[in-house]
This record gives sequence, structure tokens and C-alpha cells, in this order.
Amino acid sequence: MSGMRARQTLAFPSFQRAALRALAAFTMILATSVRSNYVYDDDPFQPVTQDETVAVGGVVTLTCGVKENDNSSLQWSNTAQQTLYFGEKRALRDNRIQLVKSTATELIITIGDVQLSDDGEYTCSIFTMPVRTARATVTVLGVPGKPVITGFEGAVQEGGKVTLTCTSSGSKPPAKLHWYRDQVEIQGRPDVVESNPNEPTYTVTSELTLSVSRDDNDALIACAVDHPSIANGDKRTEQPLNVLFSPRVWIHPESDLPREGEKFYLQCVGNGNPEPNAFVWRRKEGELPPLAKVDGAFLRFESLNKSDNGVYECQADNGIGMGDVAHTLLVQEEAGENAADPTAMSTSSGVDHAVIGGVVAVIVFIMLCLLLVLGRYLIRHKGTYLTHEAKGSDDAPDADTAIINAEGGHSGVDDKKEYFI
Repeated sequence: MSGMRARQTLAFPSFQRAALRALAAFTMILATSVRSNYVYDDDPFQPVTQDETVAVGGVVTLTCGVKENDNSSLQWSNTAQQTLYFGEKRALRDNRIQLVKSTATELIITIGDVQLSDDGEYTCSIFTMPVRTARATVTVLGVPGKPVITGFEGAVQEGGKVTLTCTSSGSKPPAKLHWYRDQVEIQGRPDVVESNPNEPTYTVTSELTLSVSRDDNDALIACAVDHPSIANGDKRTEQPLNVLFSPRVWIHPESDLPREGEKFYLQCVGNGNPEPNAFVWRRKEGELPPLAKVDGAFLRFESLNKSDNGVYECQADNGIGMGDVAHTLLVQEEAGENAADPTAMSTSSGVDHAVIGGVVAVIVFIMLCLLLVLGRYLIRHKGTYLTHEAKGSDDAPDADTAIINAEGGHSGVDDKKEYFI
């Protein structure tokens, strides 16, 4: 008995010492945990880390380094304080976690296929005396789903209103929604953000109300999601507007110069939504000509006549509304080639005038030349004259004989004739 008491007395102080050592170790861990919130630039053994942001499904890299090492190992732990890597040794059986680099002063690991549950604080520790730690916050972004547009499954008539709703779910933090009409941003109502049950993500909704006109038909309305997790800027969904409107109508003639005796048609064209499918032809002055036949959108003339001249009206109907248009028909007379073709008449008349003008120009030129020659002749012979004396007077022996021999044999006339020019 005395020996047993002695052993019990000796064992009790040993148990106390073990308890005290455990308490001291726990106190040291708490103290170092408090110290881990700070970075001591002058402590070469203090680990240094940095925060990271990654989208769901991505890969995050965790880097921890110290300036110096006393042969102590570096360790990465997750948000639940489970050891991921201790030096080069994997501690947690998770194939998503891979070792990139392990040296005395650096420990780098990656976590692939990141999930929302990986969000939180990760701890890097170095087991010196005392233990030093540093924390890195990993922010996991919830990627928003492609937006869905509802509220415009059918068509709307011009002048009406339509309300569209855009919804995107799964974003973290909440995404932002933007509306566009043919690449031009338009303003919708402010976003409505709701938390998703049992998930750290959000659903975002936005509404857009439009007063539509025929110009909005086939316009693309888009809803785009803006979120930092989207690499190319945004995700979007587009939907064309389908607006019903009455037709605009015009008449297309077969020719701009309808000739008498020829076949001819007028075509009624409309651009409504839907396309017009009912056409009514009328003549403003009365009944349609006997040889004019209605063929849907066409009014056909078998043989044009001057009596077909007049104003023709077309009315097109597409079930939404009607459109009217008028066209004046003027038939060209067929009185020979030139009469049938005013262009040819104009060309022939132009040729005749040209010929006449050429002839007049030649005549004027000739007259000018004659006047020039005559003028020069008059200038050269100015002040000269010719004297014609009676022929034979020089050889006559006496005056009587000279008179007898004079040309013309006349007596009692002047013996000289002078001609002045």
C-alpha cells in the first residue's frame, strides 16, 4: 500500500506538467494567430501572401514566401484549417490541388475547378519559434447565366406598347443588366436583385417598356449581362421585334413612255407587315377600260389607246390596314416613227437646223469673199481712164478722109469718146 501511494504521488506531478505544456502550446498558437494579421517587414521569417480572385470553374494560384528560413517548413491550409500541403507533401486528398513549387523560402500551389465553396481565407504558416502565419483571401466569382428575355413571344401592332423582362441567375456579386436596340443602349427600369436560396449567388431582373412604330419592325432588342467573371465583357441575348403595320403603296409602270397599240401594265407594290394580299383597281374618271384586266397587283392593258388616258388608283389591304395610291397614264400617239418617239423628232429637227445653218454660213462666206475682191480691184484702178479715138485718123491724108475712115463712119459726132471708171 505504501508503495502504491508513493507511485501515485510521483505520477500526479507528471500529469500536471503535461497539461501545463499543452496549455502553453495552445496559448502560443493563439498568440501567433493574432500576429498573423500583420506583416512585419523587418522580420525575415514572416510569410508574405496576396489575395486572389477567380471565377467558378477557374484555377487559382496561392503563393507564400519568406525572405529567410531556419530549415522550418512552409504549410498551406484551407478555410477549414485543413492542411493542403506541408512542404512537398500533400496532406489533403483532393486532386484539384497541385504543387507548383516548394523550396525553403517559397511554397506555391494551385486549386483547379474552383467552386463557390472554395471562397474564403487560406493560411500560410512557417513553423519557427514562434509559429508565423499569413492569410490570403480567395474570392470566388459566381458566373451569371445567359440572360433570358420574356414578354414578347408574339407580334404587336404599331402604336402599341410591349414590356420585356430580362433575367440572369447565378452571379456573385450581383450582375448588372443593360438593354440595347440595334447596338444602341436604351434605358430600362433599375435592376431587381434577389438572393438564391441555399446559395451565395443572386438572380437579377430588369424590365423594359417600349412604344413601338413601324420603324421598330425587325429591330434587335438585346439584354446584356455585365460581370467581372465574364472575360469578353458581357453575355447577351437578342430578340427581333415583330411589329404589324398597314402598307405603304406605290404604282410601278412597265414603261415611262407607253405607246399607243402596245401591251402595257401597272403594278401595285406595298411594304406592309404582313405583305398586302388584296388589291382593288379603280379609274378616277369612271369605269376601267374594256381592254384593261385586273390581275391581282397588276392592271394589264392588251392594246393601249388614247382613250386609256386618265388617273388610275390602287388600294392594297394586308388585314391590318389599307394603303391608297394614284398614277396618271398618258399614252403617246403613234403617228409615224418621229411622232411615236419624241426623242427621234427632236433629233431630226436638230439635224435640219444644223444643215440650214451650214448652208447660210457658206453663202455668207462667199459674199464676203466677193466683196473683198471687188474692193481691192476698185482701190487699184482709182483715177485711171481709157480714151478711144476714131480709128484710121492717123493714116488719113486729110480731115475728110479721116472722118470717112473713122469707126462707125458717122459724121457730126465727137471725135473722141472717153470712158471713166
